[in-house]
Amino acid sequence: MKRIVLGIQYDGRPWQGWQSQPSGQTVQDTLEAAVGQIALHPIKLGCAGRTDAGVHALEQVVHFDTSELRPLSSWVRGVNAHLPESIAVRWSADIVHAQTEDAIEFHSRFSAMARTYQYVLYNHPVRSPLLAGRVGWVFRPLDVTCMRAAAAYLVGEHDFSAFRAASCQAKTPIKHLYEIAIRRQGDFIFITVRANAFLHHMVRNIVGSLIAVGVGTHPPEWMATILAAADRKYAAPTFMPDGLYLSKVDYDPKWGLPQQDSALNWFV
Repeated sequence: MKRIVLGIQYDGRPWQGWQSQPSGQTVQDTLEAAVGQIALHPIKLGCAGRTDAGVHALEQVVHFDTSELRPLSSWVRGVNAHLPESIAVRWSADIVHAQTEDAIEFHSRFSAMARTYQYVLYNHPVRSPLLAGRVGWVFRPLDVTCMRAAAAYLVGEHDFSAFRAASCQAKTPIKHLYEIAIRRQGDFIFITVRANAFLHHMVRNIVGSLIAVGVGTHPPEWMATILAAADRKYAAPTFMPDGLYLSKVDYDPKWGLPQQDSALNWFV
């Protein structure tokens, strides 16, 4: 039995999120069916992180087990031949060939050391139809300096209950946020967040609160207040999913995964 790992990229607009649903209109359902065509048996995928409806992935990482012998190229070109244009396998790896004693212990979710999400904002008085579904839009001017000051309060290990969705199933709201970077390039603002793990809607809730600071509704210190309150009702509303991208998942180099460089500057 081999454990195959795939790097997946997808446009989240046509899908009802990652996780399998009775409707079958999810990335997981579609990808499992395509991989099964090449494996010649039913496939159940594990993933690094579930994404919501409308959320995109630059490099989702998934794994599955199979006893079928296939060249690694078959798990890329072969699977892609059975996928719609909104989903693509970018790379594949055979963990057994990594020559580690605990090769089969690799798990796309539990072996992940960190995850990076990026939110892309289009900050312009008028919406762009060409960017619909791919970026979040804010028509009021945003003060990036104030947003950075607010974001600094979130770095470190905290109880992130203020940014946790009511439907979140995580065992604990305590997460370690390693870094949050905000940069502007023309009319685009990129918010990059790296943490050991995330709560349901955590990034979108943080983005909503940063925007509230950026437009001047609250001062930067407000972020520290709502973080300490640990209550969702004090933070800003959940922001739209359109501009959210799962950008990178970090693993120990021992697994030998052929991950591509995180394309955090991919948009412009």
